[in-house]
Amino acid sequence: MYSSDIGFTPTVKAIQSRKGSRRGYASMEEGGGWKTEVTEDLAGYIANQRSFFLSTVNADGQPYIQHRGGPAGFLKVLDNRRLGFADFRGNRQYISQGNLLDNSKAFIFLIDYVQKTRIKIWGTAEVIEDNPELVAQLMQYDQPYRAAPEQAIIFTIDAWDANCPQHIPARIDVEWVKSALDEKDQKIAMLEAHIKDLQGSVALS
Repeated sequence: MYSSDIGFTPTVKAIQSRKGSRRGYASMEEGGGWKTEVTEDLAGYIANQRSFFLSTVNADGQPYIQHRGGPAGFLKVLDNRRLGFADFRGNRQYISQGNLLDNSKAFIFLIDYVQKTRIKIWGTAEVIEDNPELVAQLMQYDQPYRAAPEQAIIFTIDAWDANCPQHIPARIDVEWVKSALDEKDQKIAMLEAHIKDLQGSVALS
């Protein structure tokens, strides 16, 4: 058994063999397969993300994907196998929560458009209600963030893998643009002040 078997089922491996990619993935498996614990690099990556997608499936096998967003670091590393986040009050459909009651298997997909990187995480998830201490822990952010937390979701990692950067569109974060423009305005102000000083020196001479 390899950790990547969570994604590479016998059917998937048969297709890989037919299409010529099985040898490379077999070599990856022999080298240890996908990672099953949070590494320092993964923890750093997660800490910078402000958005991810959570996938669940109901008792009939119908998949569902929901976007989750918040301030940088709202998805927290709790230990080497667990992630957690505060579940903000939204439209109150509770599809993800209902699915997780029927089937605890879940999937997290993170994508960073600036770095052109994406991470896939397989595992299980559980909704934790009536635990204000846990929610308060998960709501600790570097900057104030207006949201109404309703409960907590804990995700236990089974395996994770990084995708190649192909076909990820280049998008720039609004805050990064604002920071760059502010820096440009400061440099322009400094140059204008320097020019004014030079003009004053010329006039005195």
